[in-house]
Amino acid sequence: QVQLVESGGGLVQAGGSLRLSCVASGGTFSIRTMGWFRQAPGKEREFVAVINWSGTSTTYANSVKGRFTISRDNAKNTGYLQMNSLKPEDTAVYYCAIRRAALESRLPTGIGDFGSWGQGTQVTVSS
Repeated sequence: QVQLVESGGGLVQAGGSLRLSCVASGGTFSIRTMGWFRQAPGKEREFVAVINWSGTSTTYANSVKGRFTISRDNAKNTGYLQMNSLKPEDTAVYYCAIRRAALESRLPTGIGDFGSWGQGTQVTVSS
């Protein structure tokens, strides 16, 4: 079972940037699709971005397209979410997650498609 630990959240002003990290241990991170999700207070958890196991293919939610970039460094068992031009509506707890299946070409975006989750990191964007 892979364990995931997110970090890098914090308080930032609107227009600022943050880089989230997701460090994996205890499993084969490098062959699994990874995703980022977020959950704002009083709202359901939602998809943000996903990257395939090799890092060659990505998909983004429309709300973050052009502002956020997902990436990964398999040698370090780490995934990243670079967030630029942050808005107050980006305020949420951000979670990374990975698929159980290995070496996939598809990029699922549903919460139920991911089997391992981190504990989340808080991102707060002030106006």
